[in-house]
Amino acid sequence: MSSPVLVTGGTGTLGRLVVARLRDAGREVRVLSRTSGRLGPGIEVVVGDLLTGAGADRAVAGVETVVHCAGTATADDVKALTLTRSAAAAGVGHLVFISVVGADRVPVVSPVDRAMFGYFASKRAAERVVENSGIPYTTLRATQFHELALTTLSAMSRLPVIPVPSRTRFQPVAAAEVADRLVELTLGRPSGLVSDFAGPHILGMEEMLRGFVRTAGRRRWLIPVRMPGRAARAIRDGANLAPDHADGRETWENFLATHVAERQSDPSPAHT
Repeated sequence: MSSPVLVTGGTGTLGRLVVARLRDAGREVRVLSRTSGRLGPGIEVVVGDLLTGAGADRAVAGVETVVHCAGTATADDVKALTLTRSAAAAGVGHLVFISVVGADRVPVVSPVDRAMFGYFASKRAAERVVENSGIPYTTLRATQFHELALTTLSAMSRLPVIPVPSRTRFQPVAAAEVADRLVELTLGRPSGLVSDFAGPHILGMEEMLRGFVRTAGRRRWLIPVRMPGRAARAIRDGANLAPDHADGRETWENFLATHVAERQSDPSPAHT
């Protein structure tokens, strides 16, 4: 019998999709989680925390492949270092890491940069840990998930007047499609940094927000605001985009039509 695949962040937006696909492929799966609970047949849960190191050694014991999906806007390098130290000591042969397009191109140097775009720096720092771990690895950079964009825009639209960063563009992609690609890489050989994975269309943030409020039946005023800082300038220049790797198929419009259940009686479009 093959060893289980360890998935960190296995209950998150991407991780749970990866777990399901690994199970569909006939693999036993172990999930490192901060909380206990049953996740289904063929899925073992190890309680632990990569920030403190608790449970990390037990999670990697007897594991050949690790898929590292646990990530936050800060301390990603700390989590990666904890994981890679335990994984290297356990003889893990393949570490698969999910990062973000632009991690190496968005400069985060000031407090303003860190407040708005610290996620890119956090992911790049974790990439370096993975690269220097001595473990054969595969790193996939993806653009922003539809699901996470929806959460952000939904929160923004609670305001009657919404400040929208001007000239800010995204290339949103379905988390399910990223999961498909990540599992394909997991079941293959270590490949280092592979080609980016991005959604089918590049959209302005204002366009995405307008589509959301229209689909949700809300009425909002959108006010363009120019964001300061070097990171914001890089985003305006497209550092977070991968136009040559638009491999995703589900569009933002189709995602909204499927996932936005809230409807208001006044379906008026947003104003600008």
